[in-house]
Amino acid sequence: MPLIRTGRPATLAPNGIVTSPHSLASAAGVDVLRAGGSAIDAAIATSAALSVLYPHMTGVGGDAFWLIWDAKAKQVRYLDGGGRAAQGGTVEAFARRGLTEVPYRGPLPATLTVPGAVASWSEAHAAYGRLPLTRCLESAIGYARDGFPVTERMANWREVARSELEKCPHASAIFLKDGRVLRNPDLARTLEAIAADGRAGFYEGEVAAELVRYAHAHDGFFKEADLAAQTARWEEPLKGTYRDVTIYETPAPTQGFAVLEMLNLLEPLAMKDKPFLGPDYVHHMVQAKQLAYHDRDRHLADPRFADVPMTRLISKKYADERRVLMDPARALPWDQIPSYGSLAGDTVYIAVVDKDGNAVSLIHSLYGGFGAAVVAGRTGVVLQNRSAYFSLDPASPNRVEPGKTPLHTLIASLAFRNDKLWAVLGCMGADGQPQIHLQTYIALIDHGRDIQEALETPRFLSGRFAIGEPRDTLHIEGRFPAATIAELKKRGHMVNEWGPWDELAGHAHGITIDPDSGLKVGGSDPRSDGAAIGY
Repeated sequence: MPLIRTGRPATLAPNGIVTSPHSLASAAGVDVLRAGGSAIDAAIATSAALSVLYPHMTGVGGDAFWLIWDAKAKQVRYLDGGGRAAQGGTVEAFARRGLTEVPYRGPLPATLTVPGAVASWSEAHAAYGRLPLTRCLESAIGYARDGFPVTERMANWREVARSELEKCPHASAIFLKDGRVLRNPDLARTLEAIAADGRAGFYEGEVAAELVRYAHAHDGFFKEADLAAQTARWEEPLKGTYRDVTIYETPAPTQGFAVLEMLNLLEPLAMKDKPFLGPDYVHHMVQAKQLAYHDRDRHLADPRFADVPMTRLISKKYADERRVLMDPARALPWDQIPSYGSLAGDTVYIAVVDKDGNAVSLIHSLYGGFGAAVVAGRTGVVLQNRSAYFSLDPASPNRVEPGKTPLHTLIASLAFRNDKLWAVLGCMGADGQPQIHLQTYIALIDHGRDIQEALETPRFLSGRFAIGEPRDTLHIEGRFPAATIAELKKRGHMVNEWGPWDELAGHAHGITIDPDSGLKVGGSDPRSDGAAIGY
């Protein structure tokens, strides 16, 4: 068997466990669990801490999507914390500005969709919180006010975004200072307002007024009514099966259905019999990805505004119809089954299980590195650029419309065996997220890896990564066997070899639960600054 482990052990815990891409954020979540908080309290604490500690990938100016396992009710619930487009966000508004696409950076994408994460914190806390919100946000406020160490990864992402951050005086003043310790006292005050007044502390009052002032000063979209209207929504999750495992994913406007479609395509192919990390292991998953992403690009949009045929797309019958297009010997030509999109975008994922067996699978993001690369005035809030996913083509199901949520790459997952919670997992990685979910589940279910080993397994991502790169490029970490890479090239895959560990392959994290003992086993991706911490 190829060597895939770093030597990092899985974290074992009898009570609760938190895993995330920053060790201090995971510790903040465990601190809340130890104080008697629920999995939801701990997830909010971790999410808020990451909004301070990992500003290049998440923040209170972003969106969040939740899967929650209520152990007492034996129910999986989905909470949609996606931001909605402002009332002024129309195709015509961009045309008046002389634009044919939504800009990737700057005030326009920043103020087009209202941040949804804080509304989701408030809604989840109202339903399942045990500790006051002030206690949940305590660590985040402290790190913002008193400072925190800048990791090497964050410093590298800062350099990538430097030219964009320099355009915004508030962003530059916070993130481009010399030194290893970063402080954001404005963000501390914003978090204190949320801690004191919940949802109203962000979407009303002084914080909201400053967000609107910033938008008005930069020809943006936010109005007071846009912020006041933002709420999180309880909806139905997607549910599918793979072998003996029941898997839940987040529904449209997220791309969670792609995971279930890929698993349906692969289930009859007996992936457990394909040599681990061998050419068939990769080849079949890449073809399943191409078919599922083709469907994603044709259909995915906000289901309140477009007809998204989720039931059909995740059915076994539909997979049977589409599987005939898969070729065991050759790569599928991209122009035969095109799949668009890129791999750009950055995110944090959080998994939590508490002592009562409740669980949270939470994905929270600004989209691009440092989002829109703007800080909204004196709020300290980095605003997202998720709205860059909107189309300005009036015929597109994902065209910009007031009150609409753009297509989201963000997904989160829960899995069950024999009606018992078995796995909580997710990842950073934008367009790559369904592919990473797929690879992690295949490693866990078909090849019997533990959660840490599954997360450390060499990864591949199919798709365009940089401007000018072919859309069917197969990026693959160098820890794959040389014979696998050579055979993939023979089959017609356009292979780009990464180094042994590449952060662009995503940060994945997860927890599994032993069905007999109830022991929690946590894993954290060494491609991040994360840790799985339990007690």
